[in-house]
Amino acid sequence: MENNYFKELYDIDVRGKVKAKNGLNYLSWAAAWAEVKKKHPDANYKIYKNESGRPWFDDGKSGWVETGVTIKDIEHIENLPIMDFKNKSIPADGIMSTDANKAIQRSITKACARHGVGLYIYEGEDLPEESKGIAKLQAECMELVTKKASISDNAKEKVAELCKAADESANGDPRLIEDLDVLANLKKSLLGVRK
Repeated sequence: MENNYFKELYDIDVRGKVKAKNGLNYLSWAAAWAEVKKKHPDANYKIYKNESGRPWFDDGKSGWVETGVTIKDIEHIENLPIMDFKNKSIPADGIMSTDANKAIQRSITKACARHGVGLYIYEGEDLPEESKGIAKLQAECMELVTKKASISDNAKEKVAELCKAADESANGDPRLIEDLDVLANLKKSLLGVRK
């Protein structure tokens, strides 16, 4: 069976490269693209343009960009609104090329995420409160996994055992556990790892 390139990219740990802005987590376009190119040097991206060659589209009210990232002959296309620093759509007549360029870079990052790179960062964006709680606990558990595993080899083994025992179907990855109680118990167990 051919290697699953999506899983390969999804499993890349980009947490150390995540930044926060206006209460949202994001991965920079440079970090996302670097991870893609390290694994798939032949990957490429495309910036779609309107009929007149402008790299953004508008409907007379607001605007958006469209980009595509191709890996292994599979293109994922992302449409993204052109927004201001408060994440509000910019009126069509107020869009500047710098606004469009920023949106293009964010759009490329999200297209990379559709291939797997940092996708887990975006998993909680539009979820109901219970799901946001799950996403929060997943992130907290992943942070504890990194922190506790760095204590010692023994602690690293214990962390791996706890993660596998928490939910066998998740294959040791807290990001794949979707039960709030299981995540809460795993967090408690991880906090207890000392050495």
